[in-house]
Amino acid sequence: MADEIVDYYLDLLPKRLRRGARERLTMISADDPSLRPLSAKLLERPTLLTRIRWAIEDHEDAYLVPYVCTELEYALGKELDLPVQGADPALAYLGTKSGGRELFARVGVAHPLGIEHVYTRADVIAAIARLRAVRPRLGQVVVKLDDGVSGEGNAIVELRGLPRAGTRPELAKIAERVDAMRLQAVNVAPHEYFERLERGGGIVEERIVARELRSPSVQLELSPTGTQVVSTHDQILSDDMCVGCRFPAEPAYARAITEAAERIGAELVAAGAIGRAAIDFIVARNRSGSWSAYAIEINLRKGATTHPLYALELVTGGTYDADAATFRAADGSTRHYVATDYLASPCLSALGNGALFALADRPRLDPDGCGVVFHMLSALTELGRIGMTVIGRTASDAQERFELAQSILLHAAANVESEVAVVA
Repeated sequence: MADEIVDYYLDLLPKRLRRGARERLTMISADDPSLRPLSAKLLERPTLLTRIRWAIEDHEDAYLVPYVCTELEYALGKELDLPVQGADPALAYLGTKSGGRELFARVGVAHPLGIEHVYTRADVIAAIARLRAVRPRLGQVVVKLDDGVSGEGNAIVELRGLPRAGTRPELAKIAERVDAMRLQAVNVAPHEYFERLERGGGIVEERIVARELRSPSVQLELSPTGTQVVSTHDQILSDDMCVGCRFPAEPAYARAITEAAERIGAELVAAGAIGRAAIDFIVARNRSGSWSAYAIEINLRKGATTHPLYALELVTGGTYDADAATFRAADGSTRHYVATDYLASPCLSALGNGALFALADRPRLDPDGCGVVFHMLSALTELGRIGMTVIGRTASDAQERFELAQSILLHAAANVESEVAVVA
C-alpha cells in the first residue's frame, strides 16, 4: 500500500491517538495478487502466521475482525489462537434468502409473499403458479439466488397479461416469461443463472410495488448479552442494485424498521450469532402517507454501511440514538452522510499514484468532522474507482457536499488526463 495512502488514513485519527500511530502499525503482505480469499493465502504461509503472532503484543486483548466469516476465517483464528468477531459459519444459512424469510416468519415480521428453496427452472415456474393462486393480480416477481449480494443474484419476471390463474395455458405462458426474465447481473446468461440456482438454491418473491418505494436497512451489533442498533440507512439504488447509502434513514419509517430489526436480531442472538449484521427492508408509502415495511434479507456480516459509520464515529466522536433516529457528534450537533463505493469513471484512474493528494482543491475533512473521507484509494489507479463518505450537519448539507466532491474529482481527473494527452 502506498505510503501516502497509509498517511492519509492515520491522519484521520484523533490527535490524542495520532502520535506514534505509524510506529504502532504493522502491515504484512502475502505478495499474492490472485483473486482468492486473503485468509486462504495466509493459511498457506506458516511464516506469515508466525510474523503475525510475533506482532501481537497483548495476545489476551487481541481478536480477529473479518468482513465476513467463513470456515477460512475461523481456521485462521484457530491458527493464531484468536477469537473471531463474527458469526460462526455454521449459522450461514440464516444469511441466505431462504433462511432469512423463514426467520422473518418465525418472529412475525412482515415480508413479501414468496416461496423458498427453489432450485430449477421448473421450481420457479411452479412457485410463480402457487403465488398467483394466492394473489391472482400479482404483477411481477423476483427470483433471488440464496447467496446473491447487492442485487446481482436477482432476476425480475413480468407477470402482467398472463392467462387467469389456474387455467390450462397458464403454466406454458409463465414458462415463456421465466425464459425472458431480466437478470440484474451483467454478462450472465440465463443458463448460467439456472446453474447457480441449482447449485445453491433460491427464492421466488413478490416484487413490492407502490407509488413510492425506498430501501432502508438497519445495522446491528450482536453479542451474547443482546442486540444493539448502531445505525439505519437509506440505500441508493441504480437498476435495483445498491450503489451507496444515506445516513440516517428517513425518520418517518426509521422507528418501524428498527423495531422489526430488533426482533430479528434477538432471534439471531438466540441462535448464537455475534458481530455485525444488517437487515434490508423495502418500505412502501400508502395512500394515507404512512409507510409499510417489509423485511427483505439478512446480511450476517459487515456490509457497505459498516465502514462509513466507522468513519463518522471516528472523526466526530459521536453516537447514534436509535430511538430518535439521530446521530449526534460529541458537541451534541447532528451529523448526516452520503456514502458510496461506486464513484467510477475511466478518467478517475488519472488521480491514482498520488495525483489525488496533489490536488489543491481536493475535498477534505473540516475540523468539525464535516467533509469527505475517502476509501478504496488503491482502486483509483487500476479501476478508476473510489469510495467516499461525505458528512454534513443536515441531510441536504451532506448531499450538496457529496455532489460538489464528485464534481471536483471528475473535473480534476479530466484535466489531468488531458494534460497527460498533450504531453504525450
